[in-house]
Amino acid sequence: MPHLDFTLPHWAYWIGLILFPLVAASLARRPRAKERRYTLGLGYFILVTGGILGLHRLYLKNLIGLVYIPVFICILYANAQSQDARSVVSDMDNLVRQSERTLEREGDRARTAEADLPALRQKLAEAEAGAEEGSFALRRAERDVRRAEQRLEQGRERIAEAEAALETARPAAAGALETLNFWGNFAKYAFWLLLAGVVIDAVLLPRIVSRANANLPPERELSEAELKLKALEEAERKDDADHVSRGWTGWIDRLSLFCGEFVSYWAVIAVIVYYFEVMSRYVFGSPTNWAHEAMYLMFGMQYLIAGSYAMLTESHVRVDVFYAPMSKRRKAVVDLLTSVFFFIFAGTLLVTSWIFAFDAIAVPSGNSLISDWARGEIGVSEVVASWNLAQWTDPNIRWGEISFNEWEVPLWPMKWVMVLGGLLLVLQGISKFAQDIRALTGRA
Repeated sequence: MPHLDFTLPHWAYWIGLILFPLVAASLARRPRAKERRYTLGLGYFILVTGGILGLHRLYLKNLIGLVYIPVFICILYANAQSQDARSVVSDMDNLVRQSERTLEREGDRARTAEADLPALRQKLAEAEAGAEEGSFALRRAERDVRRAEQRLEQGRERIAEAEAALETARPAAAGALETLNFWGNFAKYAFWLLLAGVVIDAVLLPRIVSRANANLPPERELSEAELKLKALEEAERKDDADHVSRGWTGWIDRLSLFCGEFVSYWAVIAVIVYYFEVMSRYVFGSPTNWAHEAMYLMFGMQYLIAGSYAMLTESHVRVDVFYAPMSKRRKAVVDLLTSVFFFIFAGTLLVTSWIFAFDAIAVPSGNSLISDWARGEIGVSEVVASWNLAQWTDPNIRWGEISFNEWEVPLWPMKWVMVLGGLLLVLQGISKFAQDIRALTGRA
């Protein structure tokens, strides 16, 4: 199987987090077609992302897409067999190396002990003839002979064990290597077969989409009961824009609304990245060193930025057994009394996040001018005078704190997102406080 050795560049990660929500939001705001139609653009998108699974044909209700699935399952099975065989080959090769080292080491020791043994026995015989029983010379000669015999016996045992292990390991390694090559070739040819199908479908896709649109049945008109049910659902549905207040607080509410919608599209990025990780790991045998870290950092930032949106739309989990039945005026009184705890939390989050963010930039992990300035080693004027394009493009320059993973992504942007999240939360708290005062004074 071919391998995927792709590592996401840091700049592509951060730019993707900014550009993807903007593009997705613009596409989501497009007017929807009045009648259902298959689109060629979406068909090609599914072809590129899930073509080896036949998802593009399944999207078009074409049952030929089911042919892709058994071949894909065969690839997964072959890769699993290859992984098992690779483990056996690795274990057997390791056993062969250890056995060969044992034969070399113990063979030298056994030959040395066997060569020294006659002289040591002669020395023992002389000691027994000329020395008194229990004397130091006699005990030493007996000990030398005993040790030499033990080394010789142990060496022969280890040599026998190593030879037996080699007799078992070498055929097992050869058999596992043959199995590995077989399943590797099986998966490779199956993959090329799927790829050939994807290439053919890429050429035929416009015709397939036209045929699928031509075969679409006419849309069924809704019954009177269904129309009433739909109208009732639309009446009960509350859009996010309905939470925006009037006056100057409306600007804060719209900011929270925009930020919440912006980071919501990051969930789509997670689906794409984890799909790539699964395909890369289980189909191509090339697990990434960046997908998991990139996504949990992204979800952490999403959680921080979406806090003000959740507060605006009242999406936070809370126990409101006593709060829900209250009138609007009494709710405003309770909110005003409990807002002190909110501002303590939000203010602490903002201040500590500011400290964390500055500390992250000040970490001397590279020769960045910003890091030197954050540590107080240079002034702002020197930063401006010394700034050049290399501060952005040189891979040897690190701006502050980086991760300990092989990907080494900078962590300081996430720390500044903590500041942004805390600031948005404080602003939304101010908006809520002002609206509660309006409700209390009857101006809401």
